[in-house]
Amino acid sequence: MTVTTILFDLDGTLLEMQTEPFVKGYLKELGRYVGDRYDAEKMLALIWDATKAMIANQEPDKTNEQVFVEYFNKHGLWNKDELWPVFDAFYRDVFPQLSHMTYPSPWAKQIVEEAKRQGFRVAVATNPVFPRAAIHHRLAWIELAPHDFELVTVYEESHFTKPNPAYFAEICQKLGVQPTECVMVGNHMQEDMVAGKLGMKTFLVTNWLEDRGEPQYPVDQRGTLEELYAAISQRTGVFAR
Repeated sequence: MTVTTILFDLDGTLLEMQTEPFVKGYLKELGRYVGDRYDAEKMLALIWDATKAMIANQEPDKTNEQVFVEYFNKHGLWNKDELWPVFDAFYRDVFPQLSHMTYPSPWAKQIVEEAKRQGFRVAVATNPVFPRAAIHHRLAWIELAPHDFELVTVYEESHFTKPNPAYFAEICQKLGVQPTECVMVGNHMQEDMVAGKLGMKTFLVTNWLEDRGEPQYPVDQRGTLEELYAAISQRTGVFAR
């Protein structure tokens, strides 16, 4: 089936960065922000555990946000009404300043614009373990916005996370496409290339390649961001007409 849709990972793909150092740095800043009012160590441990609960969730009727909040309320020392305004303020006032932990380049905007010029539908398939605000800020760091895409996955609206194939199936359902019409573009062997299990084509971006070793998945095409741009603009490889 002809490819009509490109799903782009964000962290380590469109937004050039090393994910693990960024997450550690972001949580350190969050801990510093809440530390004067709460036990930051306990709170950050709870955030990690609630995130793990989202990743493990298999209930299709619960959004990732609902799973996160339920875990937080059940196991934490604080309630949502007390803490969420603090989190909202952090994402509004502090998170936008964390772009120095990443390495934005012009490639992201050029790649997305070229994909659209070539007639592809485009979506951001970033792991939806972050709130909408955090994901939208990261798009702004590469001079893109939600309206540049047909879909941006966020934890308020998604029901699964990577590497669960159901995450990719939900994207297809929302876009009204078959997996065989899609190319998943990402830098993570386990979290992104798993999309091939549904019949999606895959392009592994190598600039900030992440590979935990197991499991391994077949990769249809791989290359740098520059090579990704060339493949899209020339309609070669997995992007061929």
